Amino acid sequence: MSLKHAKPKLSHSQVYEMVLKLYRLTPSVIQPLPSYDDQNFHILASEGSEYVLKIMNSEDSKNPNLIAMQTYAMSFLHEHGLPTQAALSTTMGHLMSLEEIDCGFGCQKYLVRLLTYLPGTVISKVTLSPQLLYETGKMAAKMDKVLEKMEHPHLSVLQREKFIWSLSNIPLLEEYLSMLDGDALQDVVKSVIQQYKVTVIPNLSNFRKCINHGDLNDLNILVQPDESDGYKICGILDFGDMNRGYYVYELAITIVYMMTEHPKPMEVGGPLLAGWESELPLNEAEKNALYILVVSRFCQSLVLARYMVSIHPENEEYLMITSQKGVSVLPQLWDMGKEQAEVMWFQSAAQYNDRK
Repeated sequence: MSLKHAKPKLSHSQVYEMVLKLYRLTPSVIQPLPSYDDQNFHILASEGSEYVLKIMNSEDSKNPNLIAMQTYAMSFLHEHGLPTQAALSTTMGHLMSLEEIDCGFGCQKYLVRLLTYLPGTVISKVTLSPQLLYETGKMAAKMDKVLEKMEHPHLSVLQREKFIWSLSNIPLLEEYLSMLDGDALQDVVKSVIQQYKVTVIPNLSNFRKCINHGDLNDLNILVQPDESDGYKICGILDFGDMNRGYYVYELAITIVYMMTEHPKPMEVGGPLLAGWESELPLNEAEKNALYILVVSRFCQSLVLARYMVSIHPENEEYLMITSQKGVSVLPQLWDMGKEQAEVMWFQSAAQYNDRK
């Protein structure tokens, strides 16, 4: 996990000098963008183009092969028709640069990339119609299918066996349960972890393996108006959580994040599942695990957001965006129970497909 001073805090003047030095571009506008533990800026250059400058936190910057892999994945997806960003080369011809910078707590090394800017609106700001949820599910499945074709000398770095955000590592949440001391949800989280151990771990061998984006949340999907007064997906952002996992993980993660954005969260699963299965039908083991994986992701979001706030209280508003919304959804979904949730999701998906 990120340490206290791992998140970069560059000033506008430092950003200006960096972009000028590394890319020979002159920023005319520098606007901060929200970020979990990195630092991002929207850059308008005097030369006429727009970019996103990403400065990785000092902990992740110690693993350049992982960042190189994430950067390559974006290019690979773009080549296969998915709307992802591309990294620009520095004046030295590199797609990223390790820079030593003092952000106010001593010099540390941060990996820096300049990415193409994708215009669009984050999906959290538009109405999540059944059709948009269907397209989101379809896109998520398509993306993982493409990623599974990827070849790269550093592919093994995506194993990330102790990565706390991997759905394979739900039992690691036990180390952070004290973050929920005094909160009624602590008992729910304990129950979910126990159910995960009993129902998911013994069946992992029956899930189909793949590479997960791992973080298809409401700020990482961009949309724009389409010709039928709805919206279409025009951007997939932030590959920082990419890791080796299973197809059903991506589906569960996407359901969670879309539930947190919907006024009626329980109506999300059906159309999103229908979209996913139009590309990649689930097998029986995956179907059986979906509910526990969804509630498990809610638990990850809740517990780890509290932990990150304890380290970065100044960033509480952003860190708690998803977690706060999930606080009301998790107990509702847990009280509903596996059987009722599955009936609702799978019947709704079938009905949605019948109407298409």
